[in-house]
Amino acid sequence: ENVGVVVVHLDHSHPKEEPELSRMSVTLHTNHGDIKIELYCDTVPRTTFNFLALAASGYYDGTLFHRNIKGFMLQGGDPTNSGKGGASIWGGKFADEIHPDNKHTIRGVVSMANSGPNTNGSQFFITYAKQPHLDNAYSVFGKVIDGWETLNEIERVPCSEKHRPLSEVRIENVTIHANPLAEQMLTFPSATGPPDLQSG
Repeated sequence: ENVGVVVVHLDHSHPKEEPELSRMSVTLHTNHGDIKIELYCDTVPRTTFNFLALAASGYYDGTLFHRNIKGFMLQGGDPTNSGKGGASIWGGKFADEIHPDNKHTIRGVVSMANSGPNTNGSQFFITYAKQPHLDNAYSVFGKVIDGWETLNEIERVPCSEKHRPLSEVRIENVTIHANPLAEQMLTFPSATGPPDLQSG
């Protein structure tokens, strides 16, 4: 299954009131060290909400990066650790969320994995280099902003012929910085619509 990403946007009418949300980040605590990721909550709200909600629920805790291709990408987010599992926060799959500003232009781009159009679940990947051929097919929802030494170390992990790491590369847990699920009182969006703020 391939990777795809979605970002959460709450209120376009008052952009000055949501800079904290736009700068949201998470830290993946792995057995090789930490990787900090900035999330594009302003351009892909549905995808980022899914990722944040899964992370907040502990869904990714203890999961493996099951696919590691030097010079290409690192893939994980499957609780079955098989590369074939994982579901969205809504259950099942959800639609792609492609934004023209979000491209696979650099090392450290974070996208949702998928098995075809509109099949995003929980799996995601991190690029090791520019990958323009992935643009418009995978939902980019963030980028690595810290933990480059960790990413470098993981890229060097020996792998099988099927690109599975020969020693475990594991997400121990995830820290969410400025969590909108709590601070912004978000309700779950539908799989096709944006999240909504509670009125109360």
